[in-house]
Amino acid sequence: MNEQPRSAGPRPAAVPTVQVDDGRFRVTEWRFAPGAETGHHVHAMDYVVVPMTTGRLRLEEPEGVREVELRAGVSYARGAGVSHNVVNANAFEFVFIEVEVLSA
Repeated sequence: MNEQPRSAGPRPAAVPTVQVDDGRFRVTEWRFAPGAETGHHVHAMDYVVVPMTTGRLRLEEPEGVREVELRAGVSYARGAGVSHNVVNANAFEFVFIEVEVLSA
C-alpha cells in the first residue's frame, strides 16, 4: 500500500511494520488484533500476500462485503487498483506479509 492506513471508526487499526523498502520491493508485515482494520485504501502497485496465520479476513470492497479464508503459507497475488478495507474477522491475531512490486 502506498499510504499509511487509518482506522475509519471504532475498530482498532492494523499495525504495519516495513521490513524491506529498497526501491524495487516493499515488504510489510501486517498485524491485526481481533477486529482490527487497515482502513480503506487503493493499491497503487501489484502485490503478493503471504498469510502467516490461518483464518478469515473480511474485505469491504466497493462491490460489497465478503469474507475470505486464508491458510498460513498459501500466497496469492493481486494487481494494482484493488480498493478495499481489510478487517480481521477472527477472535485471534491475524498476521500476513505483503510484498509490493515497486519497479520491474
